[in-house]
Amino acid sequence: MKILIVGSKGFIGSHALQYFRASGHIVYGCDVVVEYEDEHYFLVDATQPNFQEPFKAIKFDVCINCSGAASVPQSIQNPLRDFQLNTANVFLLLDSIRQHAPSCKFINMSSAAVYGNPMSLPINETHKTKPVSPYGEHKRMAEEVCQEFYTHFSIACCNLRIFSAYGEGLKKQLFWDLYKKSSDEHIKLFGTGEETRDFIFISDLLQAINLVMVNAQFKGEAINVANGNQLKIRDVAILFFKLLNYQGNISFLGNNRKGDPLNWEADITHLKTLGYKNKVSLEAGLTSYIKWIESK
Repeated sequence: MKILIVGSKGFIGSHALQYFRASGHIVYGCDVVVEYEDEHYFLVDATQPNFQEPFKAIKFDVCINCSGAASVPQSIQNPLRDFQLNTANVFLLLDSIRQHAPSCKFINMSSAAVYGNPMSLPINETHKTKPVSPYGEHKRMAEEVCQEFYTHFSIACCNLRIFSAYGEGLKKQLFWDLYKKSSDEHIKLFGTGEETRDFIFISDLLQAINLVMVNAQFKGEAINVANGNQLKIRDVAILFFKLLNYQGNISFLGNNRKGDPLNWEADITHLKTLGYKNKVSLEAGLTSYIKWIESK
């Protein structure tokens, strides 16, 4: 198949580019970063994004959108930028598909942030969406744009509600922050430590994307992408520092950051019906991540 990865210079996008090329597909990247070596690449102007050219030039079978902003604090500081990157660009992508490649499937990387603080756990895809940050709101709006293009223009779309993805190449969020703090004798972290997340390693996430690409209905639906395990931040931090051989002390400040939900655990029944199986344990994933960080 011919696949376009939008956001191919980012964490998920760069891994997806390598994964699908290794699987034998013809894969093109697309991003705002200048690329001198890869001929299968489309450069987009960050100030005036236009996604017409890729779909005019190549008849793609699938477009995987890994682009967008991924910071809750920054979405609060600059909501317009977050809206443009996470919502408006999805519209521009789908409108380009509508005009030039109406048979192209569209897989949109959404987020568990659309749920906000869930009323019950585990969370399935029918749970009410009630974001607690502009980031979550804009991801929810992007899902609605996908539904619009499926309903009114018959564009094959689906949204992957990714929970806490991590792995080599991720230079932000929990594990990156923990590593940066590991030179301190005493580490202070946000929250109480009782907050929970549902983690998924990058190779398992790529497996999920591939299964969705092959087996999903593409009727504008949302699919949870996680492992269905609720893990306390305290326990995860302790494991991370153990693997890092950190000998200092850890404490929690008790204050949560604005826009951060308290507890997440995904119901991944839908994903499992597509063939998903968890292959990388948290310990194995963290070991791999630490090895990557220490090689830098």
